Amino acid sequence: MKDILTPMHQCLSPDNTLLEAVELMKKLRIHTIPVTDATRRLVGVFTRSSLYSMVLQEKPLDTPIGPFMKREVETLPEDMSPDQLERNTEITKVGTGIVVNRNEQLIGVITQSHVVSSLLQTTRSLKEQLEEIIDTSKLGAIMTDEKRQIIFVNRKFCEMVGYKDSEILYKDLADVIPNFHLAEMEKTDHHRMKIGIYHAVANLSRYRTIKGDEGFIVLFQDISDVEKMAQELQTVLKWKSIVQTVINNVYDGLVMINESKAITFISPSLLELFELKEREVLHKSVDDILPELGLSKIIKTGISDISDMMEVKGIRYAVHRIPIYQRDEVIGAIGKIAFRGLDEMKELFRRFETSQTRNGQGESDKTKFAHFTFEQIMTSDKQMEKLIRSACKAAKGQSTILIRGESGTGKELFAHAIHSASSRKNGPFVTVNCAAIPEHLLESEFFGYEEGAFTGANRKGKIGKFDLANGGTLFLDEVGDMSFPLQAKLLRVLQGREFFRVGGTERIQVDVRIIAATHRPLEKMVQNGEFREDLYYRLNVFSFQIPPLRNRKSDILLLSESFILELNRLNGTAITGIDPDAQATMLDYEWPGNVRELRNVLERAMIFAEHGKIKREDLPDYMLLETENDSTDRSTGSSLMEKAEKSAIKEAMQKTGGNKTRAAQLLGISRSVLYEKLKKYEISVRL
Repeated sequence: MKDILTPMHQCLSPDNTLLEAVELMKKLRIHTIPVTDATRRLVGVFTRSSLYSMVLQEKPLDTPIGPFMKREVETLPEDMSPDQLERNTEITKVGTGIVVNRNEQLIGVITQSHVVSSLLQTTRSLKEQLEEIIDTSKLGAIMTDEKRQIIFVNRKFCEMVGYKDSEILYKDLADVIPNFHLAEMEKTDHHRMKIGIYHAVANLSRYRTIKGDEGFIVLFQDISDVEKMAQELQTVLKWKSIVQTVINNVYDGLVMINESKAITFISPSLLELFELKEREVLHKSVDDILPELGLSKIIKTGISDISDMMEVKGIRYAVHRIPIYQRDEVIGAIGKIAFRGLDEMKELFRRFETSQTRNGQGESDKTKFAHFTFEQIMTSDKQMEKLIRSACKAAKGQSTILIRGESGTGKELFAHAIHSASSRKNGPFVTVNCAAIPEHLLESEFFGYEEGAFTGANRKGKIGKFDLANGGTLFLDEVGDMSFPLQAKLLRVLQGREFFRVGGTERIQVDVRIIAATHRPLEKMVQNGEFREDLYYRLNVFSFQIPPLRNRKSDILLLSESFILELNRLNGTAITGIDPDAQATMLDYEWPGNVRELRNVLERAMIFAEHGKIKREDLPDYMLLETENDSTDRSTGSSLMEKAEKSAIKEAMQKTGGNKTRAAQLLGISRSVLYEKLKKYEISVRL
């Protein structure tokens, strides 16, 4: 209060004249002069209205002012708080406040202009302090009026958007921040968005303007550093997953103990093998949980060793025990448990030690090996990727696999890849096309024959496909075309792993894994009595259905790139790619012949192409005819849709008088999308 109080060292008494009052009023430049007694106690005030009254009554200048002063005066205590002073200023109609002490003695006067000036100064100071607080907190801040025009912006927000405040003030909020959607902001307290190069969280609040309308205040918190930390954390988590995966897969099982023999780490595969739960194992003594591993003795001896072969749940395993040293002191031990693939390793060593050549009969010429792996199967289709992962897992076992799918989908390619991923990959891969071999020769092809078994037979006899595939894989392509009698013999071989050659009496034992493929509906054939039910279930241990190319069209162009490279080398062509129109035609086509048809079409088109790229006219006529009808239907539908969309936008712009914001709200789209549509359809804003 002292800051805005004007001390009154000179005032009037009731005996002062009109002339003295006028001179003092002129000197002090205030319209209300306190009137006091000899002890400076307030007895009234002489106001401008008092002056007017005396002048109108034509009182002489030497007339005392006492009869004309106002005696009923509202005073202000000298200890009044700023809030009380502000409220008093709002409600009082008097332009000057008289301040007295507790003894009603005059202290000074306060004018409304002094109060307003002080309040403006205080408001300005508070504004500067508030701006400093916001800037220090690194918050971007904007304020709008009721028309969504920006009336305040701070330095941080200017930095975030890359503009000066003069380029932002009084602009529409949506023009400054195109991705600012008020409807979305109202759904939540915080809204994540990107402003320039910054990642920010926006907080929206409302306020009432002087006119009583609704304006907005938006605070933007820069979280770019937080986003960076989140990304770094994500990288750490990713590395953790990678390390965990390495631990889980490099070793079949891993367990670690400290110097107190307490388990500090155990891999999930080992928990599964011994049917344990992590919470039951960690920090418990290894001698209480897994005494059979013999890890505790390594703490004493400090010497690595390997256990004998042991067994749990019928699964054989061995333990490699390794001490952990720190400054020549054993501080723990690691147990590496191997239990996966031991039989396969045994078989591999057996085959390595056994001669790989076969005696006579030229069978080595007929023994084949797989030419493809899963890495060579190109796809970007989620269903195919899942199928490949499943097939990889199935390849590790020894069970029979049935591959199903339309002709040309790549069933044989999958069979090669499964063999290449199996423990038999170093063994033979023998293919039998059951549909291509005459029925009367099928049995001899499968099982071979002895000398003189039938007329026309080789004098020395011949071994069959099962002999050739021993230790490897036999691929039965088009198994659905196999004769019913041969199905019975095949079933016996699968069950007993032995057979007799045609015309022979010696029982031949073989170790062969069967992969079968067919495009025929085996279930329906079983119902019709055309395929043995028991053989069907024997073959159908693992079943994989390869989707047709029309159901994975994302692979069409991917496969085309690979085929073009291959066929350029094969045919000496120089095709660099496929024209967009030709690509569209290929994507529209249904591909009944699947991948095989795709390769054939590309080979033909590359021969016909004359421009370095495959054009639409280079494709077969039957493809062009089929896709032309489909594209005509689609283009007609697209044209109608565009006309309807253009008409709706025009109508919305007319209804809103060209107001783009209201038109966008009416159409249920964003302003940016509306701008694109206006440009696309060349619709004038001024309708």
